[in-house]
Amino acid sequence: MQELLSLATERGVAVVFLATLAARLGAPIPASAVLVVAGGLVAMGQIPLWSTVLGALLGNLLGDAAWFYAGRRFGHRMMRLLCKVSLSPDTCVRQSESLITRWGGASLIAAKFVPGVSVVAPPMAGALHMSTARFVGFDTLAAAIWSAAFLIPGWLFSTQIQAVLDAMADAGAAALLVLLVAVAAGIGLRYWRRRAMLLAIDIPRVTVDELHELMASEAPPVVIDVRSPAGAELEPRRIPGALVLHLQDMKKNRGIPELPHDRHVILYCNCPNEVTAAMGARLLAAQGVKQARPLAGGLDAWLASGHPTEVG
Repeated sequence: MQELLSLATERGVAVVFLATLAARLGAPIPASAVLVVAGGLVAMGQIPLWSTVLGALLGNLLGDAAWFYAGRRFGHRMMRLLCKVSLSPDTCVRQSESLITRWGGASLIAAKFVPGVSVVAPPMAGALHMSTARFVGFDTLAAAIWSAAFLIPGWLFSTQIQAVLDAMADAGAAALLVLLVAVAAGIGLRYWRRRAMLLAIDIPRVTVDELHELMASEAPPVVIDVRSPAGAELEPRRIPGALVLHLQDMKKNRGIPELPHDRHVILYCNCPNEVTAAMGARLLAAQGVKQARPLAGGLDAWLASGHPTEVG
């Protein structure tokens, strides 16, 4: 453990840069804690101030720029990839869509402080065609605010940080074990929350083939597109005849048309695990629409099947 602390002191700027870059790329690295310690080391004169700030800014910008370019280049396909590798994609994608569509470039500042969303926001901004100049300007400001938010407390509480570092050096391998357990616990908590949410929306799905057959029957279903405005902008195609109804309006019981209680009502989205569609189906079921079901695979599955679409 003493060797690790010596390395952090001798290569503090590099550690700040690499930890920040890794966190922005999506690795479960506690970059904020690294910056707090770095702030304490700066106050103690063990690492230079401006080099540390520059390392944090560059780590932020390079990591976010990589995702921004990927979002600009690959659009909704990149968002699907993030959904597959993220431990909490269902929440972070919807939060990042809401932030960016509501606040534009300023949303990049708020996203820095929301776990999960900080990784999804840059590619979402790229996919939604935010200009490069606007992205770089707001992301630089966001990186500066985020870095200051953790470096300054480290500076102010440098005495306490020194005491913690001394205790960690004395504890040796036990302190390293505690750190590893803390990281594992954080990952485990996010996984548990994800599993709990998936259980909450575990309702029967309708497959694409089943929906296509229902649409050709004498009593076709009501099809509802519950994608967010950002999701519809990323992919303008939709299932023919689908009504557009946003989940937030459904939660507030606003703008919901009179739906038949004796016919199938199929909801779809382009979100991970059909979360938005499943939540909408739950809301409609509570209002008496008992045959409300989400479409398995959402719009992506419909597009992959080759069935016809229309542009909204």
